[in-house]
Amino acid sequence: MKAILIEKPGDTQTAAVTEVSEDQLPEGDVLVDVAYSTLNYKDALAITGAAPVVRRFPMVPGIDFSGTVAESSHPDFTPGDRVVLNGWGVGETHWGGLAERARVKGDWLVPLPEGLDTRQAAAIGTAGYTAMLCVLALERHGVTPEKGEIVVSGAAGGVGSVATALLAAKGYEVAAVTGRASEAEYLRGLGASSVIDRAELTGKLRPLAKERWAGGIDVAGSTVLANMISMMKYRGVVAACGLAAGMDLPASVAPFILRGVTLAGVDSVMCPKPDRLEAWSRLASDLDVGKLEEMVTELPFAEVIETAPKFLDGAVRGRIVVPVS
Repeated sequence: MKAILIEKPGDTQTAAVTEVSEDQLPEGDVLVDVAYSTLNYKDALAITGAAPVVRRFPMVPGIDFSGTVAESSHPDFTPGDRVVLNGWGVGETHWGGLAERARVKGDWLVPLPEGLDTRQAAAIGTAGYTAMLCVLALERHGVTPEKGEIVVSGAAGGVGSVATALLAAKGYEVAAVTGRASEAEYLRGLGASSVIDRAELTGKLRPLAKERWAGGIDVAGSTVLANMISMMKYRGVVAACGLAAGMDLPASVAPFILRGVTLAGVDSVMCPKPDRLEAWSRLASDLDVGKLEEMVTELPFAEVIETAPKFLDGAVRGRIVVPVS
């Protein structure tokens, strides 16, 4: 079967489109015919070797996939079921979705909700599912549309695009942050009420800045997240899910003890299945598929490897869907 295979025979890592035997697939109780995979930031890190994402070699990348069950010994799935997978170390420690077939644990799979097809599920992918987890985190902490504007960093990327569309659809005003002024029209089309230059969140840090937002969704970390926290309104909430700008957090405790700000960490990789099912159910009901389509670029399988470095340069908009079979 066709697959992208990452190998590291010595000190140098390689990635290539190749043929592998189905017998090489890792253990699992469900075999899936992959219809679509995606190209995400983490996949780009894995393919380029820019960060030690891959923990075992050889490895098939692809932290997302959607498709149809071909074989199953898991009680929840039978051949013909449509499924989606996000995270669980797939593409890092377990062969992922950038191959024509994947063998995984059935406990990792989510049945495709009614109203979504396999292409749409891949278009949502880990990015969209993470965005929904962030929206749920804001809701659980009492952030409602009447509380004020929500700021979203990396808004032209995958998580940010879906988060912007989801929030706008629920009646929130969204301040979309981007370092690319050319994406303003795209972001307003997704529902952003304002577009903010990323420089406003990468400047000099203040323990407490002027109160601006009722909540935030951050994919960047580092100075961006620290500034976002300092600009939260009283009892504001920030859902943090990424580290594109760095793993550090040069923040002050002042916003937490003087304004009661909450920093809610969002992990999509090992997220428990009940939360996954809730997120996917909400995505099926809340996300405008027309808006989703505006975010999607379809990428031929053969072009995945050469496209991966563009992620690291911040030159990718929205979601990249890869037809596999």
